[in-house]
Order: sequence, then C-alpha cells, then structure tokens
Amino acid sequence: YLGVKSDGLLNYHAASEISADLAVESLQFDFVTIEAATNKFSDDNKIGEGGFGKVYKGVLLDGKEVAVKRFSSKSLQGLEEFKNEIILIAKLQHRNLVRLLGFGIEGEEKLLVYEFMPNKSLDIFIFDSKRRPLLDWKTCYNIISGIARGLLYLHEDSRLKIIHRDLKPSNVLLDHDMVAKISDFGMARIFYEKQNIANTKRIVGTYGYMAPEYAMEGVFSVKSDVFSFGVILLEIISGKKNSGFYLTEHAQTLLAYVSWRLWCEDKVLEFVDNFLMESCSTLEIVRCIHIGLLCVQEDPQDRPNMSTVVALLGSEPIALPKPRHPAFSVAKFIQMDEFSVNELSFSSIVPQ
Repeated sequence: YLGVKSDGLLNYHAASEISADLAVESLQFDFVTIEAATNKFSDDNKIGEGGFGKVYKGVLLDGKEVAVKRFSSKSLQGLEEFKNEIILIAKLQHRNLVRLLGFGIEGEEKLLVYEFMPNKSLDIFIFDSKRRPLLDWKTCYNIISGIARGLLYLHEDSRLKIIHRDLKPSNVLLDHDMVAKISDFGMARIFYEKQNIANTKRIVGTYGYMAPEYAMEGVFSVKSDVFSFGVILLEIISGKKNSGFYLTEHAQTLLAYVSWRLWCEDKVLEFVDNFLMESCSTLEIVRCIHIGLLCVQEDPQDRPNMSTVVALLGSEPIALPKPRHPAFSVAKFIQMDEFSVNELSFSSIVPQ
C-alpha cells in the first residue's frame, strides 16, 4: 500500500514501495528529466486530457519520444490506481498492450511514462468525420483483431488474469502502423487463478461500455470486458457512438437498438459506415457484426470468451451461434453521478 500523509500527499516511501513491488528500480524517472522532456508540461506538448489529468508528448535526452500521463491532484483516480497501473503494466508485455517505460513521483506529482503513440487513440479516427475516411476495412479489421488479441492475453495468456474494466476507444492507442494497443490500467483488477467473478460497491467506468451486470450489480468478470469489446467493434463498423442515446427516456443504446433491429430485419448492411462499404468484404463485415452482437448479449454466460472471439476472427470459417438480444437497457436501473472530463471518461455509478 502506498504510504499517505494526513494531508493526502505521497510520503517519501511511495517510490521505494513501488520499486520494491516491481523489483525494478530502473523504472523510476527523475522528475526533472520528465519536466525537461515535456518542456515543463507546456500546453504546446499536451496531446490528451481526461478525468485523471493530462497527457503530454515528451522527448528524452536520447531523442526517444514518450507520452507522459500527469495525474491531476483533483483526480478521483488516486494513489491506489496509480500504483495499480504501474505494477500491472510493468508485468505485462504484449504487442497489443501499450508499454510502460517508467514512473515519476515528487510531492503531489504522479507521472507515468509510456511509449509514444503517434496516431493517438481510436476514438479520434472512428468519430471524426475528417479522419474516418482514413480507416479502410483492412485497417479496421486489423484493429479489431489486435484489441481481441490484447484482451485474450490479459484474460488467459499472461502470468496474471486481468480484467480491464474500462475498455473504450479512447483507451485503445494506435502506433505508426495503426497497430492497436490497449492502455489505461488504473481500474484493472487481478483475478486469482481459479477466480471467475468478483463484486464491487465502487463501480467505475464509462457510460455505453459497461456490461449491464457490472453497471447494475457491481459484478465483473472477463465477460464484462467482452461486452466492452463488442461495443467497440460495433462502433468501428458503424462510425457511431454507443452512448448517443444512452440516457434517453427509454435508456436504449444506439448500437444495441439499431444493430439488433437491422439484424432481425436482415438489413444489417445499413448499419455499416459508408466509407467502409467501399473497401469491405460483405461476408467479412457481416460476420464481424455477428461477433459483435454475440459479445453484447445481455446474459454474460451467452457471451463468448476472448479465445473464442479470436478464433472466430481468424481465417478459418467457424459456424457462429445465433445471437440473443443485447442489453438494451441499463441507465433506467441506476443512479449516475458524473465526475468526468472529456466525454464521460470517468464515472462513479451506484446501483439502486
């Protein structure tokens, strides 16, 4: 546990405790080095912002480009989340996970240093009318497959069994080659080897991406991440945000409602973004919508695990089960207290 003074400041033991947990002191950056790399956290270097604080581009003395996540002193993602993210990411290595290079602590300052992702995050491409045309179907398919492989590693293939709990397009970063890398593990949780499900009273996440059993009951599992993946897949294909109609009177998610209705009416190609239709394989994109609908089914037991999803996305044709209806309604069952910056990026939700 990170030592905390009564006034909430990190005490002098914090950095050493993190290093002890990691057994890798080389991960710690000197604050002056990070400050210099970001030109004293200049606004000109700012490349992102969320409920946690701000992200800056930096250049180290050796010329290496980095991204620096600077936690705000007012951030609800506090010391535990900071330590959690360092310890988790430092132990994980995969092509489809963002790589943590180190951390820095000084006084109230809490900093994480990552590899720099020049194409920023997925949401910038799928929801921006100017950048959307840059995503042809082959690129989208590779991104979808990359996210799936990253989640499979977290759930089944790493030394730890990890539930991300806040998977969304802004937490999927893109490198020079548009390879998808899952980021932001502040809310992630480790499961024991034989553990399959957990419950929490403190529900954190983002509207539109949380599985109904998590949003309403605080129950989370690998199937919670599968639900979030399904939402992202459908957003990539449609170019529309799932949160669009999320807080309407009927509390129906746009993608669940539209994609499911069109699926049942055998008009599912109407769901596909026009830009993708020019470059896609009809059979391939319909299959991906089918997989997406399997992932957002209301009952978590009906959703596939990520090993199945990766197999379904593979080149070998595998018969797909018929999807059941998605989780249409969540918001009407819960009381939502929003603590967010930039499109509901951090929320505390209390089941009623």
